[in-house]
Amino acid sequence: MAAGQNTEGDANPSQPAPDRTLADFGPVKKPKRNRYVLACATLASMTSVLLGYDIGVMSGANIYIQDDLKISDLKVALLVGTLNLYSLVGSAAAGRTSDWIGRRYTIVMAGAIFFVGSILMGFAPNYAFLMVGRFVAGVGVGYALMIAPVYTAEVSPASSRGFLTSFPEVFINAGILLGYVSNYAFSKLPTNLGWRFMLGIGAIPSVFLALVVLGMPESPRWLVMQGRLGDARKVLDRTSDSKEESQQRLLDIKEAAGIPQDCNDDIVHVQKQSHGEGVWKELLIYPTRSVRHILICGIGIHFFQQASGIDAVVLYSPRIFEKAGITSSNGKLLATVAVGFTKTVFILVATFLLDRIGRRPLLLSSVGGMVLSLTTLGFGLTMIDQSDEKLPWAVALSVAMVLAYVSFFSIGMGPITWVYSSEIFPLKLRAQGTSMGVAVNRVTSGVISTTFILLYKAITIGGSFFLFAGIASVAWVFFFTCLPETRGRTLEDMEVLFGSFIKWRSALKDEQKKEVSGDNGGQIQMGTKA
Repeated sequence: MAAGQNTEGDANPSQPAPDRTLADFGPVKKPKRNRYVLACATLASMTSVLLGYDIGVMSGANIYIQDDLKISDLKVALLVGTLNLYSLVGSAAAGRTSDWIGRRYTIVMAGAIFFVGSILMGFAPNYAFLMVGRFVAGVGVGYALMIAPVYTAEVSPASSRGFLTSFPEVFINAGILLGYVSNYAFSKLPTNLGWRFMLGIGAIPSVFLALVVLGMPESPRWLVMQGRLGDARKVLDRTSDSKEESQQRLLDIKEAAGIPQDCNDDIVHVQKQSHGEGVWKELLIYPTRSVRHILICGIGIHFFQQASGIDAVVLYSPRIFEKAGITSSNGKLLATVAVGFTKTVFILVATFLLDRIGRRPLLLSSVGGMVLSLTTLGFGLTMIDQSDEKLPWAVALSVAMVLAYVSFFSIGMGPITWVYSSEIFPLKLRAQGTSMGVAVNRVTSGVISTTFILLYKAITIGGSFFLFAGIASVAWVFFFTCLPETRGRTLEDMEVLFGSFIKWRSALKDEQKKEVSGDNGGQIQMGTKA
């Protein structure tokens, strides 16, 4: 019998049942946190610092770049926003690259590309050269955004996957905070040096990340896809909560990869398509009903994460605070540091709630809070904009609502987007499916960040946030109707939840009834679907 297979009901009925004590009926003890998995997830997710730092540092650096290079608001918008569009190249290539050379070396590649981009930006003599550096850095960011959550999801046991796959968002926020601090630290330098130090210093963490990642193990799912069962078994033994779970994870991955369950050789032959060929056809041209539902959810959550305006707030927070009535440079930068600090604190809170509360409750609460704070922020900024006198209460309300908005975003919408999209795709489609979500994320972010200055000049700063509040309201309805709860499910078990779109609740109940009924040979299935 295969390791990890359910044996309920297989015992000889003539033998007496073993004696059971009161402890057998108590709550199942939660396994201790696996420190090895924690270290792997931390190192992989640290690549997200690259994006966070770039977002944070550019929010302040663009002010000094505009003063030094004498560029227009349109060129500033292009400089700030196009990195997200450039990252499309990296995120689109990362799916195939990670299937080809592995998840670990793709992380190394992300760090190396961003290093080159940071050096080019730091030494840029003019606007055109600076845009070349932004393009290179953007490709590195695209690689990092796609690969970090995929690697973390594939190496994590189900019991702590939500906690661990939220790490990329944690480090994005940490990077944003570092960028804000860098703005404040180097703002005292001469204008022509300050912004170059702000951008160029980003090369340092990328070198460190590329080196430490080499000490990480490869993803067990990628190893199985290459036929390296012996190596995958070793990694699973170290990254699972128990020996039994390790064996069951290996069986599930082998089944998903099309490897016979009774094949236990260390090296086995796999089909060529396991390297990524034919995946786009299964995703886009001939998807099953469940894959289509998964794809809509994966792309939808990435779209709404950015369309609700988070990058507009983070990238242009100094301008927002200026519109709110804070005029001094130090005051704007310190208020911006407060935004970064608040985001970081609340994302840390979210990491401990994902596996306890679940994805849906946190996500819906988060988006509801975002709608409320965006609406109130729009009201406060509109009152300031239409008043000839300074309104201290409206200034305080606007600053408070910016902090409230980033808090609500960070406790749900921010981390859950990466957690959810990295865990719902089937094994064969995971890399490319996740890269599609990241691509949509970056396009939406690029559009929002590039057009925000033009948007608030056209419909006022308050009107912009009323618009974001409306988009967040639509997002809440979409999440409530289409996204099932995934907490506690193995990655190979996700397709059970999808395929019924808005009727997924009734479909899940029917599935659970079948598992408890005689459809399973008269026995209750004790696996993850129960």
